[in-house]
Formats: sequence, C-alpha cells, structure tokens
Amino acid sequence: MVIWQADFYHHRQQQAAGQVLWELLICDRDRSFQYEAICPQSQVNSSWVTAQLQLVADGKLPDVIQVFRPQCLGLIEEAGRSLGINVEPTRRTFALKQWLQEKNYPTVVDKPPPTPLPENLWGEEWQFATLSAGKVVEAFAEQPIPILVIPEFLQPINLGLASMVSVPGVIIYGGRQSMRLARWLQQTRPVALSYVAGAPDGLVLEASLVDRWILATFSDLEVAAAAKVYEQRKQESHGLHFLLVQPDNSGITFSGFWLLRAEGILMNK
Repeated sequence: MVIWQADFYHHRQQQAAGQVLWELLICDRDRSFQYEAICPQSQVNSSWVTAQLQLVADGKLPDVIQVFRPQCLGLIEEAGRSLGINVEPTRRTFALKQWLQEKNYPTVVDKPPPTPLPENLWGEEWQFATLSAGKVVEAFAEQPIPILVIPEFLQPINLGLASMVSVPGVIIYGGRQSMRLARWLQQTRPVALSYVAGAPDGLVLEASLVDRWILATFSDLEVAAAAKVYEQRKQESHGLHFLLVQPDNSGITFSGFWLLRAEGILMNK
C-alpha cells in the first residue's frame, strides 16, 4: 500500500508582495519522496490540489493520503475523491511533521476545550490497570474482541520496551452500554488518554485530529494519587498506554481494546 502524508497551509514565512501564499507539502512515510509547491491564496481550491497530486504522481497515485491539519482536510479530501484516493485524518503524520519542523513551520493545531462524554455512553465504573509490555499483544490478539486496535508501530517490541516494563491503562466497565461505548470510541479514533488535574480532576481522551473528551471526573485523593502513578508509568513506557472497554470485571467478555500514545512522543518511532 502506498501512503503519502500531505499538508496545505499558509505560513507566515511564505508571502510575496503582500500576498498570502499557501504551501503544499507531500512526502511518504520515510521521506524517500518529497514534493512541495506554492499556491497564491487567490488560486486555493481543490482543483489546484488535484492537479498537483496528478503532477507529482505521474500516473502512480497513492492508495492513502494522511492529513493532520483540520484547515486543509476538506480540500485534500475533495481532491482525493476526484482521483479515487482515500484520505485519512490522523495526527500521526510523523515524517511530514518532522519535515515541517525542519522548515520551522508549526505542527501544533488549536484544540477546543474538552467536551463531556455523552450521558448515554457512560459506563458503570472504571479503574487504572497495568499490563507487562511482553503481554500487551499476547493478552488480546487472540481474544474474540469486536474492536481491537493494536497498530504495529505501537507494539512494545517496536518501541524497544523491555518485556517487564509496566504499560499503564484504563479499564471501563460499560455494563449494557459497553458495546455502544466501544463503537463510539472507534468512530472518534482515540489517540491518547491523560490525567488532567483540576477541580475536579479528570481523564481526557485525545481523539481524531483535535477532539478532546472528558471520560471521567473525580475528586477523591486516592484516585488522584493513582492517576499520578498512571502518568509516571506512561513516562516509563515511552508514552505507551491502553484503553480497555468490557461489560464487567469477569474477564470473559471484552468490547474494545486500543493501544494509545500521544502523537508528539518520540516521533521518530
């Protein structure tokens, strides 16, 4: 499968005679291929993007184009539809972001305040948990889990984690809402789950390109202490953590499992 990563945006460094210029950057995942083109703002549209994609592809269009910036997603999606290319919104455009940083262009996008989880998706309870790095994949890969997201690049062995390192996570016992919650999570494309101190404290899920969701709130000091340990363990596991949704604590039935990692951590991995 041929995957490109693309960005189309106006940067302050790119201006000519007072006119705002947009820059299209395209690369593959190891940057063995790179392409850049400048477009005056008056010509910015999906047709221009389509023409550039055709030009650089030279008859060999990619299967997927990954995009991390919300401001250009619609234009690239429209161009992709016209050419039969699947466009994937994802924060994990590591090669492209590395290139942007080398050009001193910003890669951070504005994010809205976190939104509470819809009430009809609330689980019955939740808890922090850990799995040894050596058993993260083994514990779930063979289980009949309806939704199982274990990206190859996030597998502990590919992050260089020793098998006995503790990988922290959160388990949500969803009860009757378990499968509904798992499907909703899958649609939101989870990225990372973090403890945020406040009044009250909470667990915030980073998802999709810029979405943020409050999965749980708490004011109990013991839970807050456990949350701090959770964050400490994330540091020790190179940011790797997990989210598990299951109906109850019987350990028999599971609804969804995700390996997670904030997109800014060890971007060369």
